[in-house]
Amino acid sequence: MKHTTRLITLAALTLGVAITPAAFAAGNHDHSPKHGGIVAEGKAFDAELVAKPDLITVHFSDRGKPMMTKGAKGKITLLTGTDKSEVELMPAGDSRMEAKGKFNLSAGTKAVAEITLEGRKPSTVRFAIK
Repeated sequence: MKHTTRLITLAALTLGVAITPAAFAAGNHDHSPKHGGIVAEGKAFDAELVAKPDLITVHFSDRGKPMMTKGAKGKITLLTGTDKSEVELMPAGDSRMEAKGKFNLSAGTKAVAEITLEGRKPSTVRFAIK
């Protein structure tokens, strides 16, 4: 009887240890779009791209919490078929950067944002427009 109880206890502990990291990881990262855009995860932050023909906005967060973009520098490269364009992103509020202009966007456009947040190393995040 003691042997069976020990096995059940050991199995429950093993299962609990195996599930715990996944539960914590899932709770820390909400990758649902909050601004109607496309969410991508970078090494240093998560970003949401909202791309319109005349305005590109990138919203930044760290584990679901908005990140300050004051003093940030960045650019975004858009690849649509054989067309390639690059534009500077400027801080435009507490947790976003923007670029204004005329942009060639369509399904299949790839966007690569290279961002340097103040006090951090440069980081890159990639998006695919559907």
